[in-house]
Amino acid sequence: MAAGHSVKTVDTEDMDAIKKLLGVPEPAQSCHTTVVEGYVIEGHVPIADVERLLAERPKARGLAVPGMPTGSPGMEAPGEPADNYDVYLFGRDGASIFSRY
Repeated sequence: MAAGHSVKTVDTEDMDAIKKLLGVPEPAQSCHTTVVEGYVIEGHVPIADVERLLAERPKARGLAVPGMPTGSPGMEAPGEPADNYDVYLFGRDGASIFSRY
């Protein structure tokens, strides 16, 4: 992969159960869910934020970009302005903004 991470893809019919098992809060849920070095990455999270998460290693479950904002990685739309969106750091005690775009 371009960012230097190995990827294993697992197709499943019941993503709601996977998201629940991994502790992704309902308001933070999006279209894609992955686990990287023990952290959950939910939605279209920029790789820079994933790398920062892995470098800092905060006590959290993971990062999430709820929905599919235009301009987030993989959601670029030529000729369309990018949406402003937040990347959330979430855990057992709630969520906080990790970065803003």
